[in-house]
Amino acid sequence: MGKIGRNPSVNRSPVGEIPEAIRERPQLAASRSFPWGWLILAGVFSLLTLGAGFLLTRPNRAPDSVNREPEPVASPALENVLGHLPYEEAAPSQLKPITADGYLKLRAAAAEQFLAMQKAARAQGIVLAPISAFRTVEQQNQLFFAIKQQRNQEARKRAEVSAPPGYSEHHTGYAVDIGDGARPATNLSPQFENTPAFRWLKENAAKYSFELSFPPDNSQGVSYEPWHWRFVGDRDSLETFYKAKSLPPAQN
Repeated sequence: MGKIGRNPSVNRSPVGEIPEAIRERPQLAASRSFPWGWLILAGVFSLLTLGAGFLLTRPNRAPDSVNREPEPVASPALENVLGHLPYEEAAPSQLKPITADGYLKLRAAAAEQFLAMQKAARAQGIVLAPISAFRTVEQQNQLFFAIKQQRNQEARKRAEVSAPPGYSEHHTGYAVDIGDGARPATNLSPQFENTPAFRWLKENAAKYSFELSFPPDNSQGVSYEPWHWRFVGDRDSLETFYKAKSLPPAQN
């Protein structure tokens, strides 16, 4: 049998004659021969080492938002005079009479509730007699200083029973002094607490949104006034008294 020769018509690639183990393009072989993977791994390791060193040498503290103690928030200072808080004077147009002669007045909402309370008490044989209601700053000026002089009182002593001008709840038109019509001798006296009128108020005044302003041992240091009641039956009256009360009185 004759030798089979190569067919010159078949175009054989030179690659077919290269051993399989080295049959790669020179570029690829070169790229594989260089240790790129190890180089990248070494770079990553170096970066991690530097980062760890930075963290170890950095002062050990939490973020400012966590570690920093909150700064104290200063409460707005609320001025007072001898324990009395400041109040604005109600406008005449806001007032309504609570007596037949029209002399004593309260703010409209307070007047309406006071008259309803007075009517309910009378139906049970109790006479709630209004003694004083809205006062201007000028009226309070006379009440405080004139009587202080007449009684030879020190200002602090006078302030225990009467507010300085500009610092009386009566300026607001929400406060009223109440007496027992059947026992006028107890008017504006601690003895008023022993009257049927006071006992009725303690049991029923809250129904009409009235409360005692200066109970015994009150935080303002004002003498106990069982006759002095204030209206807190709407937003304005509530804010007038309780925004002030939410702050401690300044030291005198």
